[in-house]
Amino acid sequence: MSRIGLSTYAFFWRMSAKVPQPLTLSQMLEQTAALNVSVFQICDYPAIESWSDEQLQTLRQQADALGITLELGTRGLGTAHLRRYLHMAAILDARVVRSMFYTADHRPSLEEASTLIAAVLPDFARQQVRLCLETYEQVNSGAMMSVINKFLSPWLCVCLDPANCVAGLELPEQVIANTAARVGNLHIKDFAFTRRDGWVGFTFAGCPMGDGLLDYDRMIASVRPAERDINQIVEHWLPWQDDAALTCEREAEWTRRTVEFLRSKQDQES
Repeated sequence: MSRIGLSTYAFFWRMSAKVPQPLTLSQMLEQTAALNVSVFQICDYPAIESWSDEQLQTLRQQADALGITLELGTRGLGTAHLRRYLHMAAILDARVVRSMFYTADHRPSLEEASTLIAAVLPDFARQQVRLCLETYEQVNSGAMMSVINKFLSPWLCVCLDPANCVAGLELPEQVIANTAARVGNLHIKDFAFTRRDGWVGFTFAGCPMGDGLLDYDRMIASVRPAERDINQIVEHWLPWQDDAALTCEREAEWTRRTVEFLRSKQDQES
């Protein structure tokens, strides 16, 4: 089964310091439930790392009451860091931890990345949590797969987001082809190029779902999320609008539209 989920990235502006009243995780869960969405991925939200077990348990209780499954997301392959996330995953009953090869201050070689993955993968397997490494421009998808394919474990997967790799001059269809067999999590956002003023260069940014360059049907045909129990997590690259109110309104609108798009696709498949 493939379920639709929201990421903290679907609330990027509404939880930011740029708005008068930033949303809390609790409020984001409530808004996720209000859309009848059953998965929420807490992704790149460092504040949660300092939460006590009791605070995490309270969040888990809220998610359970709302019928929401939690997932986690962070960056990096540091052993202690990923074990901390596994500990949080146990409390939150999260079965996915998304991560990335690099952090702001650690850029392991491919060989070092392999060593770091080998150190924690038995822990992920024991806890039956997928470690899903995201496609992005800093590590070519072919290079990333040269590491991942060293491990046959079903608990090491790809978090596929073809949009991220365009900045590294990888075509989305090539990224999909390179990674499809090992995908364990999907980040869903649409994206497009627009000409800048005076036709001097381009802006590469998000756009409303269905209006851009994401070949959603190709991706789904390749990955087969319904057969492989891969959740589809909504996020956005929404540029800041004229003011906070308009930005928040547009972000919520994009989220509703993406959820409706995904549901319509699921209806067509069933």
